[in-house]
Amino acid sequence: MEKQQFYYDNKIVKLFFWATVLWGVVGMLVGLLVAFLFLFPNYLTFAGAQPWLGFGRLRPLHTNAAIFAFVGNGFFLGMYYSMQRLLKTRMYSRFLGLVHFWGWQLIIVAAAITLPLGYSSSKEYAELQWPIDIAVTLIWVVMGINMIGTLLKRRQRHIYVAIWFYISTLVTIAMLYIVNNLELPIALSSWKSYSVYSGVKDAMVQWWYGHNAVAFFLTTPMLGLMYYFLPKAANRPIYSYRLSIIHFWTLIFIYIWAGPHHLLYSSLPEWIQNTGTVFSVMLIFPSWGGMINGLLTLRGAWDKVREDPILKFFVVAITAYGMATFEGPMLSFKNLNAIAHFTDWIVGHVHIGTLGWNGFLLSGMIYWLVKKLYKTELYSTKLANVHFWIGTIGILFYSMPLYIAGFAQAFMWKQFNPDGTLTYGNFLETVTQIIPMYAMRAFGGTLYFTGFILLAYNVVMTAKGKTVEDELAEAAPLEKISGTRATKEGLHAWLERKAVLFTVLALLATAVGGAVQIIPLLVKETQIPKIAAVKPYTPLELEGRDIYIREGCNNCHSQLVRPFRSEVERYAPKAGDGGYSKAGEYIYDFPFLWGSRRTGPDLHREGGKYNDNWHFNHMYDPRLTSEGSIMPMYPWMFDTKLDYSMIEAKMKTMKILGVPYTDEEIAGAKAKLEEQAKSIEQSLRQDPEYVKNYAEANMQDKEIVALIAYLQRLGNDVKTTQTAQK
Repeated sequence: MEKQQFYYDNKIVKLFFWATVLWGVVGMLVGLLVAFLFLFPNYLTFAGAQPWLGFGRLRPLHTNAAIFAFVGNGFFLGMYYSMQRLLKTRMYSRFLGLVHFWGWQLIIVAAAITLPLGYSSSKEYAELQWPIDIAVTLIWVVMGINMIGTLLKRRQRHIYVAIWFYISTLVTIAMLYIVNNLELPIALSSWKSYSVYSGVKDAMVQWWYGHNAVAFFLTTPMLGLMYYFLPKAANRPIYSYRLSIIHFWTLIFIYIWAGPHHLLYSSLPEWIQNTGTVFSVMLIFPSWGGMINGLLTLRGAWDKVREDPILKFFVVAITAYGMATFEGPMLSFKNLNAIAHFTDWIVGHVHIGTLGWNGFLLSGMIYWLVKKLYKTELYSTKLANVHFWIGTIGILFYSMPLYIAGFAQAFMWKQFNPDGTLTYGNFLETVTQIIPMYAMRAFGGTLYFTGFILLAYNVVMTAKGKTVEDELAEAAPLEKISGTRATKEGLHAWLERKAVLFTVLALLATAVGGAVQIIPLLVKETQIPKIAAVKPYTPLELEGRDIYIREGCNNCHSQLVRPFRSEVERYAPKAGDGGYSKAGEYIYDFPFLWGSRRTGPDLHREGGKYNDNWHFNHMYDPRLTSEGSIMPMYPWMFDTKLDYSMIEAKMKTMKILGVPYTDEEIAGAKAKLEEQAKSIEQSLRQDPEYVKNYAEANMQDKEIVALIAYLQRLGNDVKTTQTAQK
């Protein structure tokens, strides 16, 4: 059959190439700035003059920039380049490619603006508010149409393993993102919305999403890139086709079940926790299957690794993937999880994956692609080698101190004196102990960032004065053949030529786990026993909770007292303190705020522990009440007037979601809010220093009073009344 000539679209690849480099620099820079906030908590806000540069607002900016801007653009870069060559066709639509590119960049810019301004849903890796969520969904659909269209017009009958992972990423991320981000805006004119799930249900859905955002945004697309770019760079075929089949299907099926291991010892039903543990342990087998397939691809080519920095990056990336995917299943064992969860050990674990696996894989790919796109040699191989060694040392200096810090935190939190009292009863003692580890982490981050700056310089100099042109190619069109399996044609080989069926099966493989775990929790009321004493938040407390979310307090404080003697003794030591956290306490929490890290103490039993003046002074400057604290100051709350113009809309939205507010309560919300605010202000006047400095400040109108109201509410329902289970 006569071959057809066509051009690969390299210009769309070039756009994603430079976006990946740019957002890599930006995401890592923000992460480095955040790392230094642990040493100098107020250096970016200038003692509160710039609230949009506080830790709680920048931390989600860093994670979103690293995940969706840097890794996201890196995935699209590799996908657009490799799909065309693997399928022997130009992308389905250049227009859709441009819509995808510019739409994604606008989403990133919108995130970079809104997150520092405090527009956050608080849900980890899903902090963006509803208008941006809609934009993400639409642009993802655009990308999907372009991908599927390209698959349907391909000139290569069988779909290569890299594309299997791209397809799984496409359908699973769509499912995860839509289900987790179902939210109800308080008004179409407002950015504010509330998750349709509350408490335990929200926690389950969020970590089904959160764990699998790591799985299907930071892992499966990167595996697809590994399966294409590693053999290309090594000039060797992939080690085992059969192993790649086992790796792919077992990975995508098992991964989706593992989310509950983030919620061990929580208020989540025990059967879901145990299911998550079982599948997490099983996950090590397909994960290491992929690692082995990657490393053994280099058999006979290890001499090249000594000379080629690109292969060096790939080898360390795959090794980091193996380390992270061994550690993850190990952390799902309850005895290890009891030590590691809420500590900096988890942060170190995550960054082995992001810095080592994602960062180094994309770095190697960028070095390889810049030569192909610009048809030249790398500006400086020596500089790339320097980047490799600086980056590798940076990873070690970043992660190792955090492992040490994690063990220090866990053992100090759990240590008792012979008389049964906590050895380190003051939480701050555990914080000051690990400050040197934070300094080493910041140093490691500086090294890693410096290495990436060298990459940016290297590729800019490589491309300088050169242009990217579309590449001429030729291939024969596919002949029509029977849709049934041919004689001696393997089942998977047959499936590889059925793109639509393959896509549907990939979606089903990932959907089943989430359905089994989530649906019973949503529809069976008995899964979450009710507690009669738990009441909805008052209007002022609801506003205070939204301020808590805006400032990202959940990034440092958990709201989950686990059923450990050490935690009950620390956070609820008295008989009437409520003990460990119960599922029924969270039924009005839209969204849940359990957190994933304790840089500060847990707050679920905070209400009534300190008086209003203590909270007032603590928020103004934590050093006034807790010497040596690394918590930032929040003085803008003392000057900013509380805007409660939308309180009725918020309560109406909550009522739709199931909170039992009456029409009378909603109608009288503003009066009730003002009454409670005035009561707190009168309480503050018991301190002569407050009267001296703020007597005429109308503090009852300020945001700080709403936050105090919320903090004083936490845990009070079960403290004041015996829990009554229905």
